[in-house]
Amino acid sequence: MITRDIHYIGTNDDSIDLFEGQYVVPNGISYNSYVIMDEKIAVMDTVDKRKGEEYLKNLEKVLEGRTPDYLVLSHLEPDHGSSVQAFMEKYPDVTLVGNAKTFQMLPLFFQGEVKEKLTVKEGETLNLGQHTLSFIMAPMVHWPEVMMTYDSFDKVLFSADAFGKFGTLDKEEPWEKEARRYYFNIVGKYGPQVQAVLKKAANLEIQQICPLHGPVLKESISRVLKLYQIWSTYEPEAEGVFIAYASLHGNTGKAAQRLAEILKEKGCQEVTVMDLARSDTSEAVECAFRYGKVVLASASYNAGVVPCMEDLLHHLKGKNYQKRKVGLMENGAWAPCAVRTMKDMLAQMKDISVAETAVTLRGVLKESDEAALEALAEEMLKL
Repeated sequence: MITRDIHYIGTNDDSIDLFEGQYVVPNGISYNSYVIMDEKIAVMDTVDKRKGEEYLKNLEKVLEGRTPDYLVLSHLEPDHGSSVQAFMEKYPDVTLVGNAKTFQMLPLFFQGEVKEKLTVKEGETLNLGQHTLSFIMAPMVHWPEVMMTYDSFDKVLFSADAFGKFGTLDKEEPWEKEARRYYFNIVGKYGPQVQAVLKKAANLEIQQICPLHGPVLKESISRVLKLYQIWSTYEPEAEGVFIAYASLHGNTGKAAQRLAEILKEKGCQEVTVMDLARSDTSEAVECAFRYGKVVLASASYNAGVVPCMEDLLHHLKGKNYQKRKVGLMENGAWAPCAVRTMKDMLAQMKDISVAETAVTLRGVLKESDEAALEALAEEMLKL
C-alpha cells in the first residue's frame, strides 16, 4: 500500500536475463503498476505480458469485486503496455486514458476494440472523487507518447519510466548505481527533454514518486531530483578517473592498471578500472558518465580498435556523451592506430577535451614506458 487509497499491484521478474534484449539485469526487474481506489477507480499502467497473469490477480485482489473505471496509459513500451490486451479482455468497459500520441501508437500493441477513451492534454485533470489527477506530457522520456500523472490529493507523482532503476523490489541494493545505469543507457540521450520535465515537476509538491520500475521514492526525493539534474545536464557526478581498456594479450590491461597506480600515487582518490571485454557495456557507459575524466586504452586491431572499445564509443555517441576530459592509450606492435581511431570517434561527440599526451605502447609494458604514463597521469589530473 502506497497511501490509504493507492495500492501497488506490480510484479517482480527475476527470470529475465537481459532487459530490452541487451542490458544485463543480475537482480531482475520490477514492472510497476498502481491502482487508486476512490469513487472512481483508476489503474496506472499494466505490466509486461511475461507477468500479466500475476498482475491481473494482484489487481483483482485489491478491487474486491469492484470494476475499474479508468486505465491510464503513461507509456506503451511492451514492458508496460503488453498486458493492455488482457486487461481489456477482462474489463472491456474501462475507459482508456492517454494523450493523442498514445492513441496513435496504441494499435501497435493492442488489437481489440476500445469502447471508451479519454484523450488528455498538458495540465488537464480527471476527478476520481477525493483524488484529482493532472497530466504532464513528457515526450521522449523516453518514447514520444510518455506522460506523467500527478495526484494532488496524496501529492504522488506517477513518473512513467523516469526515476526508475533495474532490479526487483525484493532485493536490497543501493538505489544510485542501478538507477544511474538505467538512466544513462535508456533515457540518457534525452537530457533536454528530462530537463523540461524537471522544470514542470519543480512546481509540484511531491511527497512520493511512483515510477514504472524500481522502488517508490519517499525520503530520498530531493537527492533523486538533484541526481537527475546532474545527469540530464551531462555534468560529472563524481571526482576521479575512469579507465576503460580493451586488451588482446593482457599487455594493454597491465598498462591501464599501472596508470591507475600512478594516478593514485599522485593523489587521485578514486580510480575505476574496467576490462571492456569482461564487463557489460551498460556498466562502462554508466561509469563514463559518472566521472568527468576518462582514459580509453585499446590495442590496435584491424586498422582500428578492439571491437569492445568500438562498441563502447558507439554507445556513448548514441547516448549524447559530452562535457568530458579524455586521455588515450594505444598498443601496436607494428602499426599502432587505436589513438587515431578513438580520436575520430570522439570528434563526433560534443564538448570532449582530449589530452595532448597520448601513450603509445609497443608490445609488453616496459620501464621506458613509465615516463609516458606519468605524463598522461599528470595531464589528466590537471585537466
